Amino acid sequence: MKVLVTGATGFVGRRLVGRLREARFDIRIASRLPQRLVGVDAVALPGADAPHEAFLALMRDVTHVVHCAALNNDRSAGAADFRTVNATLTGRLAQAAAARTDGRFIHLSSIRAAVGAGFSGTIDETTLPAPQCAYGRSKREGEIAMLEAFATAGRDGATALRLPPVYGEGMKGNLRALMRLAATSLPLPTAALMAVRSLVSHDAMAGAVAHLLTRPAPPRQIYVLSDASPVAMAEIITAFRRGYGRQARLLPTPVWPFRILATLAGRQAAWQALAATQVCDSSLLASEGWQRETDTLGRLEELARQGSGPPRA
Repeated sequence: MKVLVTGATGFVGRRLVGRLREARFDIRIASRLPQRLVGVDAVALPGADAPHEAFLALMRDVTHVVHCAALNNDRSAGAADFRTVNATLTGRLAQAAAARTDGRFIHLSSIRAAVGAGFSGTIDETTLPAPQCAYGRSKREGEIAMLEAFATAGRDGATALRLPPVYGEGMKGNLRALMRLAATSLPLPTAALMAVRSLVSHDAMAGAVAHLLTRPAPPRQIYVLSDASPVAMAEIITAFRRGYGRQARLLPTPVWPFRILATLAGRQAAWQALAATQVCDSSLLASEGWQRETDTLGRLEELARQGSGPPRA
């Protein structure tokens, strides 16, 4: 079986390709710069406005498609750019895959397709999508475009994996910022860091994709991924500091001064996002045989320990 992987040179895509090769899948990589990939089956990833034939050509001898390429939320981009990459391109790929392949189409989406950063509560496959930002709306539009392409072709086999923050070597975004913060000797207020979040390791994410590619039963349309247990941000920083060989240095400071400061600074939305508790319920895919990561804090500690020092900005 040959798997076409887009976004294979990114943080998530690199680990995914490694896992699929370990499972002895034949891989074709679709990249914007295929000439930089030596010794592999690499082809150019068409732009969202390319002719349909360009997308069909990607699918030659391909059984499955795993779509990782995206414009991520940690980039400064406008709504039109997010929509072009995360929605239109996803739909074009799904149309070609529905026409030319007979396997699975797995789209790596985000919990931002379902909820905003300030949402507090549990997120599962039944959560009614209500994205609150341009990135989240574009990811939801990409999910819809993918499912519509397969439905129009009378096909099943398309699924979106909604991911919480993903951690692992080379991670970016908020988790990288927390890792940089943990690398300092600054004392931190415990009360302001007690919000609980679900994370998912890039190894577990890659395992979910491999599981869905080999599982005989067709996948559901949506899966929510996460490690087995959520963790508090204070626990995340403590784990990183253990990995760096440093004390936790968390102070029992009350939360109200920080809330007032955020209000006075006009950063209520940022405070709400910091204080939100978001728990992803990944029990559906786990019930179908996927192995979740059970030692999130241990993995975060090891991630810091393996680094040569504090992460660079």
